[in-house]
Amino acid sequence: MSDATIPQTNRTAGGSSNRRRFLQSTLSVGTLAVSAGSLPLGAPNIVRAENRSDKLRVVVIGCGGRGTHNFEQMLGEEVVALCDVNAKSLEAAGARVPQAKTFVDFRRLYEELPDSSYDAVVVSTPEHTHAFAVLPALRAKKHVYCEKPLTHSVHEARIVTEAARAAGVATQMGTQIHADDNYRRVVELVQGGAIGLVREVHVWVDRAWGWQSPEDAKKNNDLVSTQDRPAGSSPIPPQLNWDLWLGPAPSRPFHEVYFPGPKWYRWWDFANGTMSDLGSHWIDLPFWALNLDAPQTVEAFGPPPHPELAPASMHVNYEFAARDGRGPVKLAWYQGADKPACIQEKQIPPWGSGMLFIGSDGQILTDYGRHMVLLGPDVEDFKRPARSIPKSLGHHAEWIHAAKTGAATTCPFTYSGPLTETAHLGNVAYRSGQKLEWNAATMTIPNAPAAEAFLGRDYRPGWSLQ
Repeated sequence: MSDATIPQTNRTAGGSSNRRRFLQSTLSVGTLAVSAGSLPLGAPNIVRAENRSDKLRVVVIGCGGRGTHNFEQMLGEEVVALCDVNAKSLEAAGARVPQAKTFVDFRRLYEELPDSSYDAVVVSTPEHTHAFAVLPALRAKKHVYCEKPLTHSVHEARIVTEAARAAGVATQMGTQIHADDNYRRVVELVQGGAIGLVREVHVWVDRAWGWQSPEDAKKNNDLVSTQDRPAGSSPIPPQLNWDLWLGPAPSRPFHEVYFPGPKWYRWWDFANGTMSDLGSHWIDLPFWALNLDAPQTVEAFGPPPHPELAPASMHVNYEFAARDGRGPVKLAWYQGADKPACIQEKQIPPWGSGMLFIGSDGQILTDYGRHMVLLGPDVEDFKRPARSIPKSLGHHAEWIHAAKTGAATTCPFTYSGPLTETAHLGNVAYRSGQKLEWNAATMTIPNAPAAEAFLGRDYRPGWSLQ
């Protein structure tokens, strides 16, 4: 819907001990400021792309799947090294940049590449290895672009956020929709007071992948249907280094229900299901528009938690404290078969996925590419706020420009880290079966300390974030 189209309506607003010690060792006084707004644009203070050719020297870790697109966005720069555990993906990428060095294990890449030979790293591995591929680059003060979700756990998100803050380089999480104009216009509406004070947001996505009955999996076009970890195994594809693909995750035999991606996305050992994957995109807009930070409470609802598999359908309620001139905010997330009452009761157009901002003077219904302003009955005049957020250069181009010039990005890890923590906390609440009172400063759950076991995990020997 165009900016000029403003439909009107009379509808009113409706509305583990080792892990703990490790966590404490990563926290300092400086980590207590976890607000997403504390460094909203992430302007780097170190610029390393002072290369003779004015091209960024880029390392690409993860060349297949989603990584193919990210790799292709780097072809205008100088790709100096490639890494992938899948020989076919590595070969295909290598054919396009034959001058690039190739690696199968990114740990070896970081050991063998001279620090002076590259400026930036693009990470597109499955999320359970994101932090391991990102941290060495940040510690070497290299610019980093990482696919979403930023990390596999709350603990990892905090560690990466603080490493990015300390490095002062250009970072960007791969929430590409953040660069589109529609999100910018909605942010301007919300922050410009077009619908008054916003204290409630509903976010829903129709994707229903994960643990569900075979019948529901078929109905919902799931990629694979399984009720538990397979008892047997499948032959490992000859191109795949399965041990390196597992990385820090617990060892298990290869099976076709895990690979290729995104089949792995439903398994707790490798990912966090829809909550963290699509949550990175859809919660991003209210996070941005309302300047959200860490939730105070988190409560989840859904089927009994499965020890291995993320659910296809669930919903989560978050409560955020008042800050920076706005009141407290309630945010509700729904996925799969779960839908907000406003959809079930046909109070608004039945969009399959969307967001509804509920304000004191009206509502904004939006998705990735369109939005509608629904005014309350007492609002006689409406004026769209002037455009204040510039058009993006493009999500990847924005990061490249920032690396070369020291300009800002819009999804730096200092913003996307807290966003990722918030999404992961929805799963922590779901898996623990309790309403959580979250202390973001200490990264503890005082009312349900047993739930802290889901904030992170131990890693296989040979894998460490230290």
